[in-house]
Amino acid sequence: MRPTGPALRVTIFIGENDTWHHKPLHSEIVHRAHAAGLAGASVFRGIEGFGASSLIHTSRLLSLSEDLPVAVVIVDTEERVRAFLPQLDELVAEGLVILDDCEVVRYVGRGPKEPR
Repeated sequence: MRPTGPALRVTIFIGENDTWHHKPLHSEIVHRAHAAGLAGASVFRGIEGFGASSLIHTSRLLSLSEDLPVAVVIVDTEERVRAFLPQLDELVAEGLVILDDCEVVRYVGRGPKEPR
C-alpha cells in the first residue's frame, strides 16, 4: 500500500491462547502478513470479551482469564488484503474475520535512526 487513498482493513478476532503449530496464532498471522508484503499488522490484546462460545474472558482480578481476546488488524489495498484471505482461511479455525472499507490519510514509516 502506498501513501493514501482507499484501502481495506481486515480485523481478526481470536483468543490469545489460540495456536498454530505450537506458536501463538496472532504471531503467525503477523509473520505471514509481513512475508506477503502487506503494509503492516498490529495485535491488540483485549481486557474483556466473548465470542461464539459465549464464555466471557476478562482481565479483572477476581475472574482472571488466561485466554483474553486478541484482535489482529491489517490495512492495505483491497487487492493485497483479498489475496491474503486464503491464508487466514487456513489459519483461523475459531474466531471472527471482518473486512471494512477505509481510507488511509497518512502512512509514514520511521526513517533510519541517526546516531546521537
